[in-house]
Amino acid sequence: MPRSKPLPTPASPPPSGAHSGTLAKPHPAPSAGRGPAPRSAPRSVPGWIRRHLVVLAGLCTLAYLVLPNVVVLVFSFNQPNGRFNYTWQRFSLDAWKDPCGVPDLCGALGLSLQLAAGATLGATVLGTLIAFALVRYRFRARGAVNALIFLPMSMPEVVMAASLLTLFLNMGAELGFRTVLVAHVMFCLSFVVVAVKARVMSMDPRLEEAARDLYAGPVQTFLRVTLPIAAPGIAAGALLAFALSFDDFVITNFNAGSTVTFPMYVWGSAQRGTPVQINVVGTAMFAVAVLAVVAARFLTARRKRTRSRR
Repeated sequence: MPRSKPLPTPASPPPSGAHSGTLAKPHPAPSAGRGPAPRSAPRSVPGWIRRHLVVLAGLCTLAYLVLPNVVVLVFSFNQPNGRFNYTWQRFSLDAWKDPCGVPDLCGALGLSLQLAAGATLGATVLGTLIAFALVRYRFRARGAVNALIFLPMSMPEVVMAASLLTLFLNMGAELGFRTVLVAHVMFCLSFVVVAVKARVMSMDPRLEEAARDLYAGPVQTFLRVTLPIAAPGIAAGALLAFALSFDDFVITNFNAGSTVTFPMYVWGSAQRGTPVQINVVGTAMFAVAVLAVVAARFLTARRKRTRSRR
């Protein structure tokens, strides 16, 4: 009896994705043990810079702002051989022991402080009243008043200085402390108006309505509700006015006459030779400003903690 032949087995279909005429490469068998993890690619320096660009820009800006003050602080302990305090010679505390040892230095500093205080008071009072009037009342030429308020901020100082000098000379006014004070009040007024106006515009009018519903009069409502809410804007405008008035040179130089303020004294001393005491005064002013900012931050944080506990 003849033996039957086995039937041929059908060929297995090619794997998916394999084209005709090409053989699929066999996949390596998975290893029994777990191999070491692949190493991560090293970080590229440009990529790291892109990710930290904001931080680097902030640090560069901070260094740009702080470095001049550091130089002033360091050279306040210098004892130069000549008139100019531009090269480090040796460490000394003589300038700190006698900051008023240079003639007329403390007199110019005191005059600048008086001018800044008077300009701050005048600009703060007038600027606060103007800000409330622009926000709370509707009157003719309100847009023109808003535009005129921004003029001192937008125009160069030399334009205002020259125009005020022409005005004072035509009026026959004697150039001195009074003319500088009027010029500083006029210059700082717009900055106070902008600061107070922004604060008043953000106030909730329902708070004042609630005070009036509780039988509070107009004066009591203003003193108990409106003024405390507007106080941060008023304080910011006053501080800005003080700094601008104390630091101003262009307007003061045009309208001071024989009056010498601290910026004018520094400018004149830089031509003849800068004494170390100027660095001492600058360092003391910087320290006072830093302490004021730190104290304000501390009081604000303490007030927030007290409110959260209540």
